[in-house]
Amino acid sequence: MKISLIKFDRVKKILKKLPRVLGEQAFLTFLVSLLLSLVFSGFIFYKYSVLVERKEPEIFEKPLKFKEETFKEILKIWEERQRNFEEAEFKEYPDPFRGPTLTEELTPTP
Repeated sequence: MKISLIKFDRVKKILKKLPRVLGEQAFLTFLVSLLLSLVFSGFIFYKYSVLVERKEPEIFEKPLKFKEETFKEILKIWEERQRNFEEAEFKEYPDPFRGPTLTEELTPTP
């Protein structure tokens, strides 16, 4: 029990001195952190770029099915949107930046 307590105290003292030592050896600290970041980024590049290129693509045994009903529903929605878009071209919208015109003031609203 005392052995683990003594080791913990020793580690605690080392950790307290660590920021000061790293600050005094700033250039060495920079080089070590640069080396670690290069190794880490190289590992990530290797994992997500090189290994992916080497991996064989999966071949699906079951062919893809074309869902005719879903396609027809989508075409119907697209046609409706196109029709609404074309109808909006002929509508006349009031200009929000101008006040009501004289003809609009004279016409009674129901």
